[in-house]
Amino acid sequence: MKLPQGFKNKGDSKVCKLKKSIYGLKQASRNWYHKFTKALLNLGYKQSKADHSLFIYKTNESYVAVLIYVDDVIMVGNDEKKIQNTKLYLDNKFSIKDLGQLKYFLGIEVAKTSEGLVLSQRKYTLDILEESGLQGCRPSPFPMEPNLKLDKGEEDEKIDAHQYRRLVGRLLYLQATRPDICYSVNVLSQFVADPRKQHMEAATRVLRYLKATPGQGILLPKEGGMTLTTYCDSDWLACPFTRRYRTGYLLLLGGAPISWKSKKQSIVSRSSAEAEYRAMATTVSEVIWVRWLLTELVASQVKATLLFCDNQAARHIANNPVFHERTKHVEMDCYFVRERVDAQEIQPVLVNSKSQIADLFTKPLGSHLMKTLLGKLGVRNLHTPT
Repeated sequence: MKLPQGFKNKGDSKVCKLKKSIYGLKQASRNWYHKFTKALLNLGYKQSKADHSLFIYKTNESYVAVLIYVDDVIMVGNDEKKIQNTKLYLDNKFSIKDLGQLKYFLGIEVAKTSEGLVLSQRKYTLDILEESGLQGCRPSPFPMEPNLKLDKGEEDEKIDAHQYRRLVGRLLYLQATRPDICYSVNVLSQFVADPRKQHMEAATRVLRYLKATPGQGILLPKEGGMTLTTYCDSDWLACPFTRRYRTGYLLLLGGAPISWKSKKQSIVSRSSAEAEYRAMATTVSEVIWVRWLLTELVASQVKATLLFCDNQAARHIANNPVFHERTKHVEMDCYFVRERVDAQEIQPVLVNSKSQIADLFTKPLGSHLMKTLLGKLGVRNLHTPT
């Protein structure tokens, strides 16, 4: 070992060896992760292959799962003795602070009800409204005007880009418990490079919607079962200036939403069937990962996962082994989905467009339709006056 250039004085021949990583360095977080992982492995836990932040201890009678995010830890299981032993070991190793029953984690509030657990971000939502100065604004029944097509607005007045980016960034994290704003925030995030007045007005509409429902969250029912179902949808030629389609999907476990996404794709589809089928392929990728994770969590899916799609052509392509000339340009996605259908992991099912829950993630909806779909998701608002 040698002293860094500029620190060496005449006659110096010794250096200091670091026993732990210095806080703030790039290596610090990685070294912490390795040390914490090693500590849990020494206690008999096994690291999940689907999610490396998840550690599982499993025997014939005991089951304990530990989820870590940097230095925040959640522990669940049916073996109270193993949980206490783990806490004591980690306290001796790292000097931890036991916060008791789970009530707050990374900005997400956890409330126990007679139906199950309700996850919300009420305080985080109120902080966003306070920072934006909209605590007293007029509430809106929906986050984005139906049929609104935002463009670059190059002729519009420019706004403070830093303020807009900060607002969109905070809204992106709010999506963790608010699938109802997923589409709106995805659209707004396209204009962070050069935001204009119309984009800020649309963002203000989202804030007005949050003002009406600050405590709204998702319900994880205790009697919902462990069956995985999926919805996928696409909006062909959704983007007005690139004509790329938008993909939306939703995964439900026992009727509770556990994964969702709204994303504008990187290519232009030549037909609505192609757009729907590519959306189906994207959804299947997520389903495969979730089924893998559920297997490690002792909740294996015995039957094929139902994949609800409102496009008849896409369903036929997935189920029909005959390759048509019109589908050769989506050959890779065709084979990918068909393999999963043949393996009985996925079962495409046709659903009526009016019952397509994934519409939440592909287009702006009116107040009535949005409330109907959110009711099917089991969304709850514990702070609504009774």
